[in-house]
Amino acid sequence: MPGALDGVRIVDMTGVGMGPWATQMLGDMGADVIKIETADGDVFRHVTPQRHHAMSHAYLNFNRNKRSVVLDAKAPEGREAILRLVKRADVFISNVRSAGLRRLGLDYESLREINPRIIYCGCYGYSEAGPYAGRPAIDDTIQAASGVAWFQGVGAEAPRYANTALADKVLSLFISNAISTALYAREKTGKGQAIEVPMFECMVSFMMPEHLAGLTFLPPEGPAGYTRMLDPYRKPFRTRDGYISAAPYTNLQWRSFFKLAGRPELADDPRFRTQVDRSRHFGELYRFVEETLANRTTAEWAAALEKADIPFAPVNSVQDLLDDPHLRAIGFWQEFEHPSEGRVRAAGIPVNYSETPGSIRRHAPGLGEHTDEVLREIGLK
Repeated sequence: MPGALDGVRIVDMTGVGMGPWATQMLGDMGADVIKIETADGDVFRHVTPQRHHAMSHAYLNFNRNKRSVVLDAKAPEGREAILRLVKRADVFISNVRSAGLRRLGLDYESLREINPRIIYCGCYGYSEAGPYAGRPAIDDTIQAASGVAWFQGVGAEAPRYANTALADKVLSLFISNAISTALYAREKTGKGQAIEVPMFECMVSFMMPEHLAGLTFLPPEGPAGYTRMLDPYRKPFRTRDGYISAAPYTNLQWRSFFKLAGRPELADDPRFRTQVDRSRHFGELYRFVEETLANRTTAEWAAALEKADIPFAPVNSVQDLLDDPHLRAIGFWQEFEHPSEGRVRAAGIPVNYSETPGSIRRHAPGLGEHTDEVLREIGLK
């Protein structure tokens, strides 16, 4: 069955992580994604490990379901090809800074003249409406600017980044959502539009729902930071033979946990009786959990917590995830033959649609693999 975005064509001038993962998700849902690259290729082509030049692990995992076209947007013939593609496209997306796009004549005002229905998505470090407009940004700097690094450093010696490209991947979700909703709006109105997706503002929005905390109120009802999240005892707990995440949350779950711990009377302790009481004593509560979990093995706790319907999870490594029986049962890990890279593994599509399922139709392309094919489609070959 065709995907939900079957028939949608996307001209993609993004690189590294933020834009490519967004367009990969849209490609998974059926969109025809045409990736415009320079002769050097996307920067993510050139990290390691890799088996062959310009085909790194990161590039493979961020760029399936796309066609790669090498064009020089600064050259007249390259710009002409891009304009022809845009004329036939539904979406144009770029993480080139807006000043650079204006110099190339690839700004929204120019492109909507040739295609009034175009959805134009600009992905920048900072909104064009503020004084940081045009400032360069990458995942690390946005983690610092948005408060991620500060919150990761609470209780540690210094601020630190999350050990993943957090800002890039969160922004990918904002981008794919923005493009999808703009396409829906166009179906109702017939009109295209410009979308600005700035990393800084999106990540501040992502961080603040729980961490604005007492500063939500005017005047403040306390400091910033959701105390449960920032408590130093909020962590995977050591068991007799390893680690486990155990997270009782509701009143019933805490009563069940206190019973498992052999301390049922704590359910009526004034510190722990209700959600509000517990929120004022997270440190004491989590210290008790830590002391309790150390008395049994991970397997013993997993069995007890599952029976009591208390949220828990093992602390998985990447190898654990590759061997996970649940992921194996649902066919999450996909293995296939790549024409240049041989046998490769990739995460599957995690969202399930009953009528318009996503699919992996194309391998991550070699640099310029589809240049001739796409240029023929627009009459330039």
